[in-house]
Amino acid sequence: MNQQPNPTRNVCGRPSETTQGRATRRRFLATVAATSTALLESRLHATEASERTAAPDDAAPQDVATDDIAQIAITLDLEMSRNFPTWEDTRWDYEKGNLSDAAKQYTVDACRRVKERGAVIHTFVVGQVFEQPNIDWLKEIAATGHPIGNHTYDHVYLLADSAEQLQYRFQRAPWLLRSRSVAEVLRDNIKLTNLALEQRVGVQANGFRTPGGFANGLNDREDLQQLILDLGFDWVSCRYPAHAGIEDIHGSDRPPSPAAYENIVAAQSEAQPLMYPTGLLEIPMSPISDIGAFRTGRWKLPYFLQAIELAMQWAIENRAVFDFLAHPSCLGVVDPEFQAIDLICDLVEQSRGQAEIVSLDTIAQRYRTSLAR
Repeated sequence: MNQQPNPTRNVCGRPSETTQGRATRRRFLATVAATSTALLESRLHATEASERTAAPDDAAPQDVATDDIAQIAITLDLEMSRNFPTWEDTRWDYEKGNLSDAAKQYTVDACRRVKERGAVIHTFVVGQVFEQPNIDWLKEIAATGHPIGNHTYDHVYLLADSAEQLQYRFQRAPWLLRSRSVAEVLRDNIKLTNLALEQRVGVQANGFRTPGGFANGLNDREDLQQLILDLGFDWVSCRYPAHAGIEDIHGSDRPPSPAAYENIVAAQSEAQPLMYPTGLLEIPMSPISDIGAFRTGRWKLPYFLQAIELAMQWAIENRAVFDFLAHPSCLGVVDPEFQAIDLICDLVEQSRGQAEIVSLDTIAQRYRTSLAR
């Protein structure tokens, strides 16, 4: 991988000899503006075929989590995405779970790729996909050890105030609601996906992720926390911290601003696991997602890779969590060569044991213990 070394770390991710202890967020952020331009120029001039430096044999990810290493998760939401594969595509708002062959193949290939590196991808499935005749691809993922979580059946909005706000599909076909309340629809949507996953794949849902990310998570919504607990989940992934500075730069030939990168790094401290008053554990998604980069900002791939690298540097430096969020229906279009996923694996290997790639339930086990102390 062509990259400039971070002034506070050597190329293997180990603190330099002149650095004592963990960097504070302020000191780390002070380096972002200085390093991001050089790193970004390196990426923009690299070809897709450039090879990343192989890590030494002793840099393999560890198998067991400890309290003093960073935990990195690669998560994929298995749904279709508006504006992909072409910008004019909007029908997916009504067919979120009708996965295309391309999205399914990208998912399988990504899982195989990460498995070859000794790790897993944590996926979250929209239940509608189980209505498709062939789900052998999903069975393969499960059989090779990749966890599959629940992403509701219709990709419903948990913070909806009315039934009409739940999903575009219900606006077009309101009879599907059958006069049920918002709470009843939410409960049924989650239960249906659990049931479909068990009956068609033969596994239980490993965790629950809400469609959409909420800046405040489920704070002040103990009713939803309790609903999720009642349905058998003891952790949820729904918080996505706000981060300013993401502009639509399509056609401008300019990169994201330094402030955009600084805000992404600053948001990482807000993307750490927390416990709600009900005992439900929250494992937030880490900015920036592929949708945030490629739909909201309309970034080029090198900009996205740069944001991932800066965010992961912070997570490794602070022995924190980084929960990479992407969608095969989007990432497969903008990153067909798996550069983002390869980068994450490379950075973990180069950390020389200071980071590991794990599933979200492994993160949940660690933080349920530490937060209960």
